[in-house]
Amino acid sequence: MRTPCHKTSVGCHALARVSMRASGLSTPNVHECGRVQRSTKIPRLRFGLVAASAICAFALSGCARPSAEMLPHATDDAGEHASAELTAVTLQLNWFPEAEHGGYYAALVHGYYREQGLDVEIVPGGPDSPVVQRVARGAVDFGIANADNLLFGRAQQAPVVALFAPLQESPRCILVHESSKIQSFDDLRDVTLAVSASNAFAQYLRYKLPLKGVKVVPYSGNVAQFLIDPDLAQQGYVFSEPFVARKKGGDPRVLMVSKLGYNPYTSVLFTSDALLADRSELVEKMVAASAQGWKQYLESPEQANAYIHRVNPQMDLDILAYGAETLVPLVLDETAKREGIGTMSPGRWQQLADQLVESGQLKPERIDVSGTFTTKYVDGDE
Repeated sequence: MRTPCHKTSVGCHALARVSMRASGLSTPNVHECGRVQRSTKIPRLRFGLVAASAICAFALSGCARPSAEMLPHATDDAGEHASAELTAVTLQLNWFPEAEHGGYYAALVHGYYREQGLDVEIVPGGPDSPVVQRVARGAVDFGIANADNLLFGRAQQAPVVALFAPLQESPRCILVHESSKIQSFDDLRDVTLAVSASNAFAQYLRYKLPLKGVKVVPYSGNVAQFLIDPDLAQQGYVFSEPFVARKKGGDPRVLMVSKLGYNPYTSVLFTSDALLADRSELVEKMVAASAQGWKQYLESPEQANAYIHRVNPQMDLDILAYGAETLVPLVLDETAKREGIGTMSPGRWQQLADQLVESGQLKPERIDVSGTFTTKYVDGDE
């Protein structure tokens, strides 16, 4: 159960944002899971004067995590009247607007989508956001998901395809205490480990490590227990939970799950097989503008962060700034520096598929790596 907090402290943010993060589809059920559940629903809003009422709703609800419908949608330049020459496009997020979506918001606020002739509406996600299904059935044009989510979706016959993968290294991490003797995953023993056990990364962790003396408990969605229990380790995203824990006086040491070998591409832009086949030029424009947005966000995130804060006021500017800084090495690894932001490789996709099979999360006959992604729009491959 989540505890109440004060809106003026980072505790509110800790409980509102601190992750309840899942990689999205952590099991073959294609939905966002392992995140804070909310029942409050109000009609979706366009960004504009209605933002004020949405912010008031957030304030009245205390530290409650707003539902997707409570967040205003973002449209290019926040315009109310799109030009008749622009093509309307919808982009569905897998979670509430945050730094991990920063490049897409940068493409929006700096006009890169509009320069490509696109009037892009960014639709916030949230708990149980069925982003893969919505894209697969054509309810939205594009979506954001993590690579393992897309493999689970393809295994369930969802006709979706990855186009662009900005985060080359997964932000998934395990927090341990600096005061502990745990320096690496090899040392992860004799502790309580709080994870969303059904998540793909958590199942892989249990498959890969002996976890001697480790008691696995459900992840509560915040760092409160971590701050008071020196023998507790927990899941997190490197640009979120560590920041909150330090700000509240904690001593987190971060173990990146990617160093264990489980490293799905993150914040992946994807679309449906049908849209890819029928509107290839639109896909090309969307990828090009998104890539330009990510380059801009890494170099100068301030305007995009200000916009994210406007549409999701519970994301404070300080954690957004920290997130943007932390994202740089996750996006610009050696491969991306050499081949460009968003690049993908068959080897990485196959490795991830093999890991999901080895850990018992997918059956090999349900895997179709070749149809899960295309590098045509990031690398120019045919």
